Amino acid sequence: MTKVETRANDEAQIQAITQERIAAMRERDAARLAATYAPQIVKFDLAPPLQAAGPQVAGPEYWRPWLETWTGPITLEVTGLEISVGGDIAFCHSLNRMCGTKTDGARPDLWFRATLGLRKADGVWKITHEHNSTPFYMDASGRAATDLRPETSGA
Repeated sequence: MTKVETRANDEAQIQAITQERIAAMRERDAARLAATYAPQIVKFDLAPPLQAAGPQVAGPEYWRPWLETWTGPITLEVTGLEISVGGDIAFCHSLNRMCGTKTDGARPDLWFRATLGLRKADGVWKITHEHNSTPFYMDASGRAATDLRPETSGA
């Protein structure tokens, strides 16, 4: 396989991981979602804590309590996905939209920034780093800018 073919194959596998995460989120399937992560994952996520890391974060028991706070499917839209591959390391970033209905009836509709770092081991790509964030208003309120949409944020 040529370098170009290898890179295209790697990018296709990473795209497949992204699609698997979307499907797992929609179905609220903790095991499928967890299967996309490497045991040495480091996560900087929207919800506290500031950092979560290690095998416990890669397991379904990490995801299950959060997924159970939703009723019905969780919609995750990944837009503008950019993938960069170099050997057995890859990074990708996107603007993502998450919406659905929470068990308390709330209907969040949130755009956020996402960056993934992946590593290929034994021919399989797994997520080893995840960073999701929203900007915040720099007006001393500390308020997250959850009302931004790509068409209004300069993206």
